[in-house]
Amino acid sequence: MDLTFAIFLSSGLFLGWSLGANDAANVFGTAVGTRMVRFSTAAIICSIMVVLGAVISGAGASHTLGALGKVSALGGAFTVALSAASTVYLMTKSGLPVSTGQAIVGAIIGWNLFSGMQTDPKILSKIVSTWVMCPILAAITAVLLYKGVNRLIDWLRPGLFSLDFWTRLGLITAGAFGSYSLGANNIANVMGVFVRSSPLEESVWFGLHFSPAMQLFFFGAIAISIGVFTYSKKVMLTVGDNLIAMTPVTAWVVVMAHSIVLFIFASQGLSDTAVALGLPPIPLVPVSSSQAVIGAVVGIGLLKRLPIQWRMLLRILSGWVITPILSTIACVIGLYLVQNIFSQVVV
Repeated sequence: MDLTFAIFLSSGLFLGWSLGANDAANVFGTAVGTRMVRFSTAAIICSIMVVLGAVISGAGASHTLGALGKVSALGGAFTVALSAASTVYLMTKSGLPVSTGQAIVGAIIGWNLFSGMQTDPKILSKIVSTWVMCPILAAITAVLLYKGVNRLIDWLRPGLFSLDFWTRLGLITAGAFGSYSLGANNIANVMGVFVRSSPLEESVWFGLHFSPAMQLFFFGAIAISIGVFTYSKKVMLTVGDNLIAMTPVTAWVVVMAHSIVLFIFASQGLSDTAVALGLPPIPLVPVSSSQAVIGAVVGIGLLKRLPIQWRMLLRILSGWVITPILSTIACVIGLYLVQNIFSQVVV
């Protein structure tokens, strides 16, 4: 990797760090919030599985994001990623679990506006529709899982210590699955804009062939992991403890529902299966881990008629609205500065 490309790639790594600090924390937020899993344990498992998910299954969702804006210049890709990362960082500093996907989409729209390129309304509507579908689908999945798990517990009638053991194991397993799904689905947000302009060539690491895109996804996943370790605990506690009061079983349901939804929107195999059955293809779009978790939490809260912290929820929803707008504005301003002050090609 040459020095120039490494410098430009730094904004994507910053975005990966921001995602780790914000979105990746959500896969273990309920487990840590209910004190069933230690933060250090959650961070280690999350980091390993995010890397595996990004490298093995990260290609699917990146195609849709790439079609929204064909960023082909390194300077442009650098600015798009930096704008999104800065927006996510500001939201994270406020303790809000915002959507990294919304930030990168807003930044790409900003690049389209600056470059005079048309934003494909069909692709944009597909992406925006998943912002609505994701929390709703997570809520429905959480309700169904919760009812199923409760019936299973009533049937098995495990002892208190046995239930505690299986709940902890279930939270760790669900968190690992969710981390893999997050890496597969959200790595496109981190490195997708660099795929077209990357000078990397296919390489062999440890006897395995890695395409340029897989190498980018690996670097991005490492950045996500660092974000998890260094800055994610505050957001974990926001998601895990501040919206509703949760039992350990409820926490497992929330994590599993979130994980299933992320996996659905990242799986090329599931989409191909749907087409083979005569169904519409599943949109392979980077969806928000935060939206999935919060949708699941609210679904359980409504089902159990628990008191939901609506003021906190409204703060989170306002963050989802502000994020793409702020990212679009930041990107337009950033592109102007990078092109006219630093004399870099951005289009």
